[in-house]
Amino acid sequence: MLFNQIIGQEHIKKHLQVSAENGRIPHAQLFVGKEGSGTLPMAIAYAQFLLCHFSDTTEICNLKCDKLQHPDLHFAFPVTSNENVKKHPVSSLFLEDWREFIATQPYGSLFNWLQHIGVENKQGIIGVDEASAIVKKLQLKSYEGGFKVMIIWMAEKMNIAAANKLLKLIEEPPEKTVFLLITENEEQIINTIKSRCQALHFPVLSEQDIANTLVVNHQVENKEAAKIAHQAEGNFNKALHLLHNDSSDLIFEEWFVAWIRTAFRAKGNAAVVQQLIEWSDTIAKTGRETQKRFLDYCLQFFRQALLLNYKSENLVFMETKSGFDLSKFAPFVHAGNILDIEKELNEALYHIERNGNAKIILLDLSMKLTRFLHKKEDKV
Repeated sequence: MLFNQIIGQEHIKKHLQVSAENGRIPHAQLFVGKEGSGTLPMAIAYAQFLLCHFSDTTEICNLKCDKLQHPDLHFAFPVTSNENVKKHPVSSLFLEDWREFIATQPYGSLFNWLQHIGVENKQGIIGVDEASAIVKKLQLKSYEGGFKVMIIWMAEKMNIAAANKLLKLIEEPPEKTVFLLITENEEQIINTIKSRCQALHFPVLSEQDIANTLVVNHQVENKEAAKIAHQAEGNFNKALHLLHNDSSDLIFEEWFVAWIRTAFRAKGNAAVVQQLIEWSDTIAKTGRETQKRFLDYCLQFFRQALLLNYKSENLVFMETKSGFDLSKFAPFVHAGNILDIEKELNEALYHIERNGNAKIILLDLSMKLTRFLHKKEDKV
């Protein structure tokens, strides 16, 4: 993957190329950016630049990197057991899947990756077996005499045992060894790892960059591309899902609307509370990654309602597909309850991320929501 194939982020491309050409190549870098901002494609392009720009056989080197088959380009990413890998899952056992995933979804999310390997109902991790494999790979000399690059995608999924095993190697790697750690959540990476890396923060993509890419690469009409780019919130992965009418948002909308209507009627009504229990059971039966994506969707829905309530229609991009009228819901989301709603949704996300009981977490959230929706806005 070449720099000219990366969407936007021109200043980061220039920084990486110029610093490398001037010999300023930090041995451990942390690429921080939200889903769909291009951190993984940029890391691959940068790795290819390090491996091939200084090579005597640039054309052959580029061909190997394009297929993700260069012997000095290594990957680690979250995995878990599936039908083909029953125990001790490590990235090397999923390389064919990984190459296919990068070829088809270079801006894809962790959820997309877990779907790709058929384990969307599980959580992927980077465990101690992976760390041991990384240590073994990087102790070997470079096959082609140049750099060795280790890309660790979704580094926040590295557990404590794995992180501790890699600390010394990241701090003092072998000569010409470069670590590129990629994260969507810098705060979830332990400080001892974070302090050893030079961080590079990626902004979300501009609407113009997303729209231009949709027009040029996906033959979308200008007006439709602009609309999708606005709804995508700087996330090219989301833009592609919108383009292909991804059904997950419709399912999430149906769950959300049922939840809101039931929660609104549940205050002081024991019969309706039973419906909230049933709703919580339904969501709890899905995979944790689906639950997390749904809660993120809920956060977005409440924020859009708040913007609409306070007459910021130009910032409202959400369009419901089930006939639910956002304008009628908006007055119930205001300064008097939005902070409580966001706090509880984020706490639910936190506990589900850490393998809490989803049924209990979602029911507790639902009961609190019944109070928040009836809360009146303080008038100044």
